[in-house]
Amino acid sequence: MPSNDEMKLGVMLQSAGYHEGAWRDSTVPSNGGHDIDHYAHLAGLAEGAAFHFVFIADNLSVEEQDHASLARIAGNARLEPITLLSALSSRTQRIGLVATATTTYNEPYHLARMFASLDHVSRGRAAWNVVTSIGKFEAPNFGENKLPDYGTRYARAKEFVKVVKGLWDSWEDDAFIRDKQSGIFVDPERLHLLNHQGDYLSVRGPLNIARPPQGYPVLVQAGASDAGTTFGAELGEVVFTAQPSLESSKQFYANLKTKAHAFGRTAEQVQVMPGIVPIVGRTKQEASDKLQRLQSYTQEMDVLAATADRWLGSVTNLRSIDLDSLVPEALPETNLFQSRQKVLLDLAARQRLTWRQLIRLISDSHGHLMVVGTPDEIASVMIASFDQRAADGFNVMPATVPSGLKDFVELVIPEIRRRGKFRSQYSGQTLRENLGLKRPFNQFTRK
Repeated sequence: MPSNDEMKLGVMLQSAGYHEGAWRDSTVPSNGGHDIDHYAHLAGLAEGAAFHFVFIADNLSVEEQDHASLARIAGNARLEPITLLSALSSRTQRIGLVATATTTYNEPYHLARMFASLDHVSRGRAAWNVVTSIGKFEAPNFGENKLPDYGTRYARAKEFVKVVKGLWDSWEDDAFIRDKQSGIFVDPERLHLLNHQGDYLSVRGPLNIARPPQGYPVLVQAGASDAGTTFGAELGEVVFTAQPSLESSKQFYANLKTKAHAFGRTAEQVQVMPGIVPIVGRTKQEASDKLQRLQSYTQEMDVLAATADRWLGSVTNLRSIDLDSLVPEALPETNLFQSRQKVLLDLAARQRLTWRQLIRLISDSHGHLMVVGTPDEIASVMIASFDQRAADGFNVMPATVPSGLKDFVELVIPEIRRRGKFRSQYSGQTLRENLGLKRPFNQFTRK
């Protein structure tokens, strides 16, 4: 079993890196979003360092803006996550594989079958990052004019996860006998129909694939609004969140664990892993120079404003605002990315940021914790969060790949290990085993 004194680490794999200007950097392949060898190289770096998982973000639309903005962003060229991770499963051995999939514009049977398949082909390394859709251009791709309201999206999501779990339990673990002598392939008595009839979904079942090796693929959740935090506390096993300061991270951590306890869950059953954007230099100046170089690739303020407006929930036109005025404490409520809007506004209030400063910060980190410094400085920030119960680990989001990930692996990981806070090898075969999470019982057979 993994040690409770060691943090968990995932890494977000993006085609260029997490910084808006990453794709223009000379160290970044321009076609990485469609290159399986590029992703395999990144996954190999992470697995060689004993990261717990790789994480693929996703949405179901082009991030449409005006032509000037659309022409300069690299996020619209990327592979579908489950397809990508299925390919990576054959080119890795131990690292977990986290795919993002929305409950708003998918059907439970489809996702239950795909994630069960990924868990089988990876021999127990799959995880589902459960999200509700937040992009304003997703709805028209599925015959709707706009997204359902926030509360409806989360109510459907809760029912959706319940249905998927029921489908994963369709077959008992030993249902498939495969006895050539008797001619019996499966025991029909160990099959269970779901017959779900709910407020949003109607699903008969059963699933036409054996129960996943992990029982259920690990459930990851990435919402930090009130509804998202409650959802994560009840159903999530790993919670990914944007917390740009130690204080905000401690508050979120304590709130989530308290809510989880109210649902009858232990602290160990819900692991909090905030995002961190590390920019590593052998000296502080070298790290600062790297950030300044990335910022030089994104000088068009109109383009940056369009991106910032999207992260703030598309409730204001930043191009018509005095950019040197202070950011207000509140904006109109959004039906899109509520949690990130709050994180960014709280950060702006604490630091008394102008709109220009906030727009630049969003370009750099999208509201996640960014640490620009030496390996010792970055390790110290991470360990302080871990020791002060602000995080059980981190989802590392390199500003550029592969160079930023390589720097983190070669410079920061050894420092964290030297201080006894990160493992040097895998402790189990499945992702659940490596995260210290129990394999769930089949709900139809638990005594």
